[in-house]
Amino acid sequence: MTYLIIKTIITAIVIVAVSEIAKKSSLLAGLLASIPLTSFLAFIWLYWETNDSQKVIDLSNSILLMIVPSLTFFIILPLALKLNIPFFYSIIFSVFITGIIYWIYIILLNRFNLNI
Repeated sequence: MTYLIIKTIITAIVIVAVSEIAKKSSLLAGLLASIPLTSFLAFIWLYWETNDSQKVIDLSNSILLMIVPSLTFFIILPLALKLNIPFFYSIIFSVFITGIIYWIYIILLNRFNLNI
């Protein structure tokens, strides 16, 4: 239980740090956020818990496959905001459209036997 709490605190600190840095420098925050922090932390926690490099390789390959549809969010959100759609509606809309793109992408991967 203590380990789970430590993992949660460290992960939360990283996210809070990026959001706080963004208040002063969106470029620096963007740089930090573009480093795959979530993936980086997931690799560390997964390896720490399993000591299995193959699990890290498999996760890394799955993440690589999912980069393409994830870009949808970063395209739709600023477009929605530029159209003066309120922030929370823009976020919800972006997540919804990204989810649809993920769904279509996974169907295509399965159709070409690139199962993840």
